[in-house]
Amino acid sequence: MNSNPGTPRFSILTVTFNAEPFIERTLKSVASQTYSNYEYYIIDGVSRDRTLELCESYSSIITRIISEPDKGLYDAMNKGIRIAKGDYLIFLNAGDQFKDVNTLQLVADAIIGNGDKWPDVVYGETEIVDDNGEFVRMRRLSTPETLDWKSFRDGMLVCHQAFWASRKLAIEELYDLSYRFSSDFDWCIRIMKRSGLYLNTHLTTIRYLQGGMSIKNHRASLMERFSIMAGHYGWLDTVLRHVWFILRAVIKK
Repeated sequence: MNSNPGTPRFSILTVTFNAEPFIERTLKSVASQTYSNYEYYIIDGVSRDRTLELCESYSSIITRIISEPDKGLYDAMNKGIRIAKGDYLIFLNAGDQFKDVNTLQLVADAIIGNGDKWPDVVYGETEIVDDNGEFVRMRRLSTPETLDWKSFRDGMLVCHQAFWASRKLAIEELYDLSYRFSSDFDWCIRIMKRSGLYLNTHLTTIRYLQGGMSIKNHRASLMERFSIMAGHYGWLDTVLRHVWFILRAVIKK
């Protein structure tokens, strides 16, 4: 990214569809942030429960609510990318939360403290939480100290919600709708291919609600990820790495 004056503006994007049980947790998390230089969009797929009613009750922090039919999660995410105007995109789905009330402030401070040239991608650690918002485990023991597009040969090393990409890059790399469950994996790789500067915040930034779409459709998601990896890294490398994944799982038993 080019040099930027001032403070970074974050575009927070929440995709919803019949998310009544979990959406208020996310809304409260955004509303509690001490850092105010953000915009917040709700992209809804015409929910039939109280999702929109709950969102409207937080209208003071929401820039815009869009509720219309879509072609699925990634189509809705593309809508969000197209309307966002901030410096960085944050996909915070229903049930997800920022780790603390000062998460955005801490990340903004890290970006500014990194020098005059802001990074293309900012990333951090992720906590997994259950339906009640209780801590389950860390998603990984630690994220990679350094990151590039080849890093994801070993899988999704950084949670999508904790991978904050420059909007200027994202608008040129929309989600591929041919992937139903793992387009975020492909998207992150394509973003990283175009990135020149990464920032590991060394912060836990996100509390992620376990049981997302890729978990619920685990087999189909794995098949898509294999295809995505083969497309980016080659079939031979992908096959050999999956053989190693299997051997490693057997050894751990």
